[in-house]
Amino acid sequence: MSGDGMRAGLRPVVAVDNRQDRVAVPDHWPSLLPAVVERLLAAEGLAVPVEVSLTFVDDAAIHELNRRYRGKDAPTDVLSFPQLEQEEIAALRDPVPAVLGPDLLPLGDVVISLERAAAQAREYGHSLDREVGYLLAHGVLHLLGYDHPDAEGERLMHAKAEAALAACGLVRP
Repeated sequence: MSGDGMRAGLRPVVAVDNRQDRVAVPDHWPSLLPAVVERLLAAEGLAVPVEVSLTFVDDAAIHELNRRYRGKDAPTDVLSFPQLEQEEIAALRDPVPAVLGPDLLPLGDVVISLERAAAQAREYGHSLDREVGYLLAHGVLHLLGYDHPDAEGERLMHAKAEAALAACGLVRP
């Protein structure tokens, strides 16, 4: 295992499905987005190869998903659908995880409204790369069992996401 918590050569796979046509998906995201996930996983001490399914949608589609799965009748920026139970996530932190095998472990699904991400990037005065990176990091943290029911949980998730973004050069201007 390398010093950053990931075994050498084990990059996470971020499988992207673009289901919207309002915002162009840049050609460099297939290398940038897995790097963000890799930094998060390394910081968490996870030493297994994982796959994250990432779907880009528009505001109408994420509104419907948010209504259907969270009972909130409004659009949002990111939704997460974990595939693992908390005990399985905890086992991934073992020095030699029992789940380690030849295949990628499906961590879960992250859905991002690129329409909302573009608006937020403009509002916050930073790049779409940074906004989508932040939303992906936030979503992956939810897949890893983090939540923000209070200000402390929000601060912790924000700090972890910011650290991963900074390691990828996605800092605020």
